[in-house]
Amino acid sequence: MSQPPGQQPPQGEFGAPYGPPPETFPPPGQGTAQPSGPYQAPAQPGPYGSPTQPAQPTQPVQPAPGYGHPPQPAPGYGYPTQPAPGYPQQPAPGYGYPPQPGPYARPNQPQPGYGYPGQQPPPQPPQSGGSRGGGRFRGGTGAIVGAVLAVALLAGAGIWFALDGDGGSGKPTAGPGHSSGPPDTSSSPSPVPTRTGGHDTISPAAEAAAVNAERKPGEAKMLWLQKGGVDLPGGGDDVYGPWFSGDTVVTAMYRTVTGYDATDGSVKWSLRLATSMCAAPSQPTADGKIVLGVKRTTSGDAECNGLQMVDLTTGKAGWYRTYVRQGVWDGLSDLRMSTNGGTVTVGRTSRSDAFRVSDGKVVFGKLPGNCQPFGFASGEVAIAAASCQTAADDHKEHQVQRIDPATGKRLWTYKVKKGWQVAQIYSANPIVVSLKQADDKWGILVLNADGTYRTQLAGGPGDYAVSCDVDVIVQGPNLDNCLGVAADANTFYMATKAVDLKTGDGNKVAAFDLTTGKHKWSVDSPAQQSLTPLRTEGGKLFMYLGAAKNKGGGIASVPSTGGTWSPVLRHPVSGAPTERGFSLSRITYVGGRSYLTQARISGVEDGDEVEERSMVAFGS
Repeated sequence: MSQPPGQQPPQGEFGAPYGPPPETFPPPGQGTAQPSGPYQAPAQPGPYGSPTQPAQPTQPVQPAPGYGHPPQPAPGYGYPTQPAPGYPQQPAPGYGYPPQPGPYARPNQPQPGYGYPGQQPPPQPPQSGGSRGGGRFRGGTGAIVGAVLAVALLAGAGIWFALDGDGGSGKPTAGPGHSSGPPDTSSSPSPVPTRTGGHDTISPAAEAAAVNAERKPGEAKMLWLQKGGVDLPGGGDDVYGPWFSGDTVVTAMYRTVTGYDATDGSVKWSLRLATSMCAAPSQPTADGKIVLGVKRTTSGDAECNGLQMVDLTTGKAGWYRTYVRQGVWDGLSDLRMSTNGGTVTVGRTSRSDAFRVSDGKVVFGKLPGNCQPFGFASGEVAIAAASCQTAADDHKEHQVQRIDPATGKRLWTYKVKKGWQVAQIYSANPIVVSLKQADDKWGILVLNADGTYRTQLAGGPGDYAVSCDVDVIVQGPNLDNCLGVAADANTFYMATKAVDLKTGDGNKVAAFDLTTGKHKWSVDSPAQQSLTPLRTEGGKLFMYLGAAKNKGGGIASVPSTGGTWSPVLRHPVSGAPTERGFSLSRITYVGGRSYLTQARISGVEDGDEVEERSMVAFGS
């Protein structure tokens, strides 16, 4: 049963047996932040908890010699955009996922982590096995499908969505080798016809030329097409990026970081690292710097505790350093990296460490108290998810915090209701947070800029489909990389599940009012194609239109007030087979060009991953 659009259940009543015990939710926008020592503020009714003011201001931790700190990340997946006045809109170009794999799709097979460092510091003891933080939502369907409103309806406009399948002390101690150790560099080979797996393959350049030769009037060009080009260990590897710096678009995979010319796809530079990458922020700094998480050694069980700064404009390696991962929770946890202003953060279950991007110096480490941030969303506004070490030692009590990335000072804290955990940060500005409970309930919380409760989402068409890093990559899933969602100052946008293969029906993109939480409007995709929100700009929502059989994809837009969507960029129908091969890809629309980037490269036979299509660009 689903909640009628815009309707809200009466106060104090619930619609289904799966909801928490009856409680009264605050009206949207109410709830004053309370001063907190150890965060002993009155509990906010409902799963969304209560906002509290930060504990007593903490003194900035004095940086230890040799640590670093990053510049400002820009809104969107790796691409800076100008914030609006006041509380800047942070458009986040989301990901898109085309319907069915085409001829170049390969099974995305997870693989054990590979090793990496620039300079080789003394090896660390092997990392113990066991589940890792962030793993509880991995291995799901890649989307929250079959999510229906009113499985349990909460008073005050709250909803739980039912999920189908798996959910899915002091300063850091410097490890040896924290000074710069630039890796070797080498150029990537240009695409040429070759053979792989015993079969002839066409070069990416020839494939793009063939697509453009059949292009129809009004269709964009396939500007360029790239292949993986790297011989990977069995199982393949994750692709980090894309990040944009001027006219350079950059991706990173295994031990190679590559900068391409955004207009023609030619390789501008290629940086070879000594060990493999294991994490990376979704955004670079405003001046085009990125800090990558790298393995300490090349052994298969090497710890992911190295950091390598790279200049995305020049392709030069900057400083390299390591840090110590302390304790069981820290050692087993996935990394969650972010760029906030001039700071890069490295989050784990039990703590986050922050470094200056410019020189690698420590900005802050473990903060006072037993609640520590385990991950941030990249952006000008540093919004963090924090977990608290309780008597049960399970880190299941969560908070949402705003932290000054230059000092580590908590600006405010919002306590999430016990039993609910922060799953993703859909948007840091405005603040929209995905919460989950026991992998079977899902809610979306909206906070004001000062950390007070704003609203929670209700209504809409249901069957929402959101897929994040934990669904598409194996190492270093961040909190802020999700496809199928976007936000502007007043509206949140979310896609429903992809095309119904039985009926051929398309999907919908639903818009929600961030003040009331109510569903505002929906827009339908064409038959056999799906629409995926990417980002907002100039009063419009930009969406990716997925390709289908004999139908090209493209970029579309719709006014934030609703209405009929309009095509912005039409991808050529002749390129549909190639486009459909980008399964679980990241989609970006930057400078009038659209880019599809595989999130993971793998192959069936040895060598297949070298020819796997890794990135394609469309434009005029």
